[in-house]
Amino acid sequence: MRLLNRWDVLPRPTSETPMHTYYFHMKDGASARDRVGVRFPTAAAAIEHGKQLARRLRGDPRIDDPNLYISVIDDSGTEVHREQVYKGLDRQRA
Repeated sequence: MRLLNRWDVLPRPTSETPMHTYYFHMKDGASARDRVGVRFPTAAAAIEHGKQLARRLRGDPRIDDPNLYISVIDDSGTEVHREQVYKGLDRQRA
């Protein structure tokens, strides 16, 4: 299985495209904070990246917390999206 990189689904920025840093925190009651962030031209591109992260985590058998979600934070500190890793019946326990 080939993992997608962000350019497989997102438009490539041009030299005129302003880039903003977005952070992808993992939360499940406690927080694992992203202190580096990733630069994207739009919030929509950052949200799509957050959704991809959640999909990857959903497929990892070591991660089984039903409360886990990815919080997408913009460079002003505002949460712009929250993506639940396990949605409804998507999580199948072995």
